[in-house]
Amino acid sequence: MKYLKYFFLILTIPLCAIDEGTPGLDQKDIEALREWIKTKRQVTVKERGGALSLSGEVRAELQSTNEKKNGIKQRGSGGEAKHTATRAWDVEVNLMLNYRTDRTWATIKIEFDNNAGTESGTFGKISMERAFLGGRIVNGDTYTMDLEIGRRLLGYTFDSKIEFGSFMDGILYKYDQSFDVTGDFYFHGGPFVVDETLDHFGYVGELGLLNVGRTGLYTKLSAIYWDTKHMHNKNRNNAYRFLPLQWIWGYKFTPESLNKVVTAYGAALYNPRAHGTLVSNGKRQAWAWYAGFSIGELRKQWDWSFDINYQWVQFQAVPDFDGSGIGRGNASGRGLYTRSSKGKGAPNGVGQGVGAGNFKGFAAEFLYLLTNNITVYQAWRQSVNETSSIKPTFSYKQYEIELIYGF
Repeated sequence: MKYLKYFFLILTIPLCAIDEGTPGLDQKDIEALREWIKTKRQVTVKERGGALSLSGEVRAELQSTNEKKNGIKQRGSGGEAKHTATRAWDVEVNLMLNYRTDRTWATIKIEFDNNAGTESGTFGKISMERAFLGGRIVNGDTYTMDLEIGRRLLGYTFDSKIEFGSFMDGILYKYDQSFDVTGDFYFHGGPFVVDETLDHFGYVGELGLLNVGRTGLYTKLSAIYWDTKHMHNKNRNNAYRFLPLQWIWGYKFTPESLNKVVTAYGAALYNPRAHGTLVSNGKRQAWAWYAGFSIGELRKQWDWSFDINYQWVQFQAVPDFDGSGIGRGNASGRGLYTRSSKGKGAPNGVGQGVGAGNFKGFAAEFLYLLTNNITVYQAWRQSVNETSSIKPTFSYKQYEIELIYGF
């Protein structure tokens, strides 16, 4: 009987779960499955002039996390960060609606993401994660121009392993053109609201050339400008002192011996607005890079995919509110320059700033399509400080398992 409790624990690992607010983790799940989910819209209603499709996900998740700060345990019973869990369970439902005509469309995604537990559970966490409308303004023979307005995660449109973890409430212009020999060119970008009460707006854009020379090579160049509004509040000005410039190179091919799509990729990022501050020990920490490869795609039952990448991110490379990389866990939610994110709270002193940078580590993700509807997702992430001269010292490890039913 003493082994019975362990037997039931193993059985229930995929059945309940949760996210403790680690930057970028949920977005990674969405990005890994986004293309596959598009093919799973099995419920459609056709009306005169358009078609309505309904799709959704039911998710059950476990994250098991080991995080230390200056050698002190952070999560769970006895941890320094209160109301956090070492083994965090989550239950989640996502509902997606799409309506499309020949030249117009609208899309909605509502997320219900709640902690599990009779006492620790939550029951009202609802988020409007995506809501935008769009239309085709030019439909040429080899090119198109689209305009979309509304809300989306930046990572839904723009590509990165370490940034684009926040929302874009704004206008997106999309230009796509195909060249017979050169490849497929695009530009996507536009303005978005940062803080309407301060008339603070940001700007984001990405240039890309896919399948260069019809070889499978691709490249993407992106920029996001946060530092567009200076106030009398120095802490807030520092929090938005970012203009990350990112350049991605990748190569997609299908080896005959493997018969699976393989993608090798790498990217460099630089923030020219970084400057020496008290929390960075007077150093300018503006660079980041990552590199990795993936194998396989999810298309039918028994398909699998695997991705592994290494990330190296300096202290001031990306904002604390826009990071989507491995990070350092940051159970206490400490911002880069202040106690909380976005320049809020008391200013940090030497050895107190955390944010979304100053880490190096690797992440591995494995997805397996158990049935045409059920996907098993597993991930391992770990990181340490990029430079030990900027405190606090962190060590972070996390294993995640998630069952996703898509319909």
